Amino acid sequence: MLYTKIAKPYFFRMDAEKAHHMVIDGLHTASLVPGLPAMMRAMYGVPESKALESELFGLRFPHPVGLAAGLDKNAKSIGMFANIGFGFAEVGTVTPKGQAGNDLPRLFRLPSDEALVNRMGFNNDGADAMAERLARDTRRRIPVAVNIGKNKTTPNELAHEDYRACLQKLYTYGDFFVVNISSPNTPDLRALQHGDELKLLLSTVMEEMHALAAATGAGRKPVLVKIAPDMTSEQLAYTVETIVASGVNGIIATNTTISRDGLQHPNAKETGGLSGKPLRERSTEIVREVYRMTGGRLPIIGSGGIFTASDAYDKIRAGASLVEIYTALIYRGPELLRELTEGLKALLRKDGYTSIVEAIGADHRS
Repeated sequence: MLYTKIAKPYFFRMDAEKAHHMVIDGLHTASLVPGLPAMMRAMYGVPESKALESELFGLRFPHPVGLAAGLDKNAKSIGMFANIGFGFAEVGTVTPKGQAGNDLPRLFRLPSDEALVNRMGFNNDGADAMAERLARDTRRRIPVAVNIGKNKTTPNELAHEDYRACLQKLYTYGDFFVVNISSPNTPDLRALQHGDELKLLLSTVMEEMHALAAATGAGRKPVLVKIAPDMTSEQLAYTVETIVASGVNGIIATNTTISRDGLQHPNAKETGGLSGKPLRERSTEIVREVYRMTGGRLPIIGSGGIFTASDAYDKIRAGASLVEIYTALIYRGPELLRELTEGLKALLRKDGYTSIVEAIGADHRS
């Protein structure tokens, strides 16, 4: 209520990207003020629940709702995202070298569609800066994924070296890693989802992950691949087959879409990736297809258009082990985390499940 009645009207009167930076910087500042993190936990934190917790990739997740990449690009506010109730957080996308991204304006709200369009272009401070911030995060409360990408000026034939460089700088600090080959806002990036480019990229990533694990004397950290929602059935099948063959640990489905079907707001004309409610059905369909193609053997994180507990539960029943939100947080605020988790518990009870794990892929068994 505090967000929707007071904060949201204030933020929505200003430029979308300016509001974005104000929120991230504000959360970072708040994390340094004695007593404020505890106050945020009391106001927004999600109580522990055996029904919602799970273990995946050797990591414990207190509940399945995480923060999608793109909001905290530079890992400035991880602690506060834990305090407002997220079960895990994905930071980035980060590139080896810092880059400014695309020209302004590049972030647009579509309130009538409860959506966003962005063409940010991997604007970030670079892997070294993120490593410094994550190194200071010594009291981590939730698992943190690091989403990695390539610099805009790096040609596709050398893209694998950018992903390798990110891993070398950040391996120590991420709990798991996400290979982003599906943003529509870096030229030709989505071409890395297909053909020999994908095989080379994933073989390089896995080779580097094994080398880094050996150097630390510990088990290899998990790797997931984030895919686009705009592939044909044939492209999706080939991409999933290549991902499975590479030995990575999971898939995030999906990134933003270039589709504009059924939109009403004038900002629909803006180029870039669309996120939010219009993506809900397509992303759930991709989750369902990936689960079917892999026989449920490759964990999936479902992302796209989750605004209600039913939206999240649909993705879980379709095959997602975890889910992520971003756009809904902009429209609904931090109160949403308790709504989603309480709603998920109610839906589990309704279906006779005692654990969220039992509901994963349930649609395929009915």
